[in-house]
Amino acid sequence: MTPVATQGGLGVWASHAAQSRGRRRPEPRAPNRDDFQRDRDRIVHSTAFRRLVYKTQVFLNHEGDLFRTRMTHSIEVAQLARSVARALRLNEDLCEAIALAHDLGHTPFGHAGQDALDACLRAAQPDGGGFEHNFQSLRVVDELEERYPDFDGLNLTFEAREGILKHCSPRHASALEAREPGGVGRRFLDHTQPSLEAQVCNLADEIAYNTHDIDDGVRSGLLAYEQLLALPAFAQFHREALGAFPGLGGRRLLFEVLRRTLSAQVHDLIGCSTARIQECAPADADEARRSGPLVLCSAEGAESARAVKAFLRSGLYRHPRVVQTTEAARAVVRDLFGAYTGDPSTLPAPHATRRPIHRAVADYIAGMTDRFALREHVRLFGAGRSGLAHEL
Repeated sequence: MTPVATQGGLGVWASHAAQSRGRRRPEPRAPNRDDFQRDRDRIVHSTAFRRLVYKTQVFLNHEGDLFRTRMTHSIEVAQLARSVARALRLNEDLCEAIALAHDLGHTPFGHAGQDALDACLRAAQPDGGGFEHNFQSLRVVDELEERYPDFDGLNLTFEAREGILKHCSPRHASALEAREPGGVGRRFLDHTQPSLEAQVCNLADEIAYNTHDIDDGVRSGLLAYEQLLALPAFAQFHREALGAFPGLGGRRLLFEVLRRTLSAQVHDLIGCSTARIQECAPADADEARRSGPLVLCSAEGAESARAVKAFLRSGLYRHPRVVQTTEAARAVVRDLFGAYTGDPSTLPAPHATRRPIHRAVADYIAGMTDRFALREHVRLFGAGRSGLAHEL
């Protein structure tokens, strides 16, 4: 890439902390950290971040100590995002902050819990917009964290908040725009892009879960190694691994193939993004936002990723054992939502007095860990009803 005058080694297209659009509530600068470093630190010390260690990625927490959780997934996304950001001369600290916060709004029990909570909200408030975990992540950092005497939430910078809001429905975007004109909801109405750092995190998220879900699927016994050879890219790296290490087998072979797979995706992403940024040559971060997607992989890489997603959808996410567990998890969320909305006095303070009650209940349930949700279910309904209570 053609050398460009930079600050601290960053490209002019990067998000510079000194040029941040700032926080919703102005604060004095920290003496030894820039604003993006401060965002990252606030996220790491938040209650919502700690809860991620007991929130499901694919397999419920009790199913094994070595399966990914929302926290380990977020850490893997942050590592990948920092590596890509360094190569593209983007802001690593901002990438790390976005990556660590992107799943703060996820419910217990993974996507099963999210789908159940969305259905409950839509039934209770048909015009309320339902539940979106990205929008909920923004609610966590904007409103729900209670750590500071002067404000609710974490009061993060615009750039961190923009990156956390990966997806947003037009309804929620319009509501955000009404409260914060020109803010983080605006791009969903204008159909522009977020910062390059946010674009990096979006793709790092996909690369991470495609790779680690294969690992967890094999570890669980629900996927056989031989099944993976139907994926052309996996089969290629399988041959390369055995060519380099004849006789390699077991977990070491799987790890070596996944390592090669991960490296190839990252190198593809860096190469294609470097060429695209050089072609557009944005003068600053705002021009980069207006230039369409600049962080992207090749057509071949995108097709390979789609094949992996389709394989995991049919072979792992819809496996009968996973479906049985996720159906029980959905029932837990539905039961909790019905109990709390039917009798708000069963909620702890201050949730019981918040309105509208359906949104207050959704906030409370979304903040639960898997095991806390199960304990609450036992408290309200007794042991055995969910089919998961025996796992406490």
